[in-house]
Amino acid sequence: MTALTRTLIAPSILSADFARLGEEVQAVDKAGADWIHLDVMDGHFVPNLSFGPPVVKALRPHSTLPFDVHLMIEPADPYLEAFAKAGADHILVHVEAGPHAHYLLQRIRKMGVKPGIVLCPATPPEAVSELLDITDIILVMTVNPGFGGQEFLQSQLGKIRRIRDMITHSERDIRLSVDGGINPETARLAVNAGADTLIAGSSVYNQSDYAKAIAALRV
Repeated sequence: MTALTRTLIAPSILSADFARLGEEVQAVDKAGADWIHLDVMDGHFVPNLSFGPPVVKALRPHSTLPFDVHLMIEPADPYLEAFAKAGADHILVHVEAGPHAHYLLQRIRKMGVKPGIVLCPATPPEAVSELLDITDIILVMTVNPGFGGQEFLQSQLGKIRRIRDMITHSERDIRLSVDGGINPETARLAVNAGADTLIAGSSVYNQSDYAKAIAALRV
């Protein structure tokens, strides 16, 4: 492990009440969240639609927490600047969404935003081996992105371990995030495998007590 040893919890607003998004962001902020995770889906790279830069901009005044913007879109390049200007603190792009991941991460960093790279379940960990020098976050999807109601894929635990080893050998402080099917049980599995950041949707927003739900995930 690097110096980044504290497990961070990033509630995903995709599971929040969309009629009260501003309040929902404020609520998890007050409940002890570390980041706010925003899933952007285009109906092309993944089969669902969510929201774009105007929603990110509208939510920005409701929290000072880092906005962790996950772009499940293809192509991502034309939209990077819009999300950066809207208030994203991190912009994460998929390695599967195009041939020029290194270029995209460079562009994001030049905008003053932390760059991150995402891997779908079928993508091997070696896909990020040449990106460790330019990324600040690696996100391992433990479900297939864009499809709701899926269970945590334990087959991804080996991938998390292998990427943790890559990060350790890189001697860079790179956050290793996990997203998909996270609950108190799978949170422990992911952290034991090497994750240090957990994205959680329904396990936070479907609970009556957000603070208790976030605390239960913090391994």
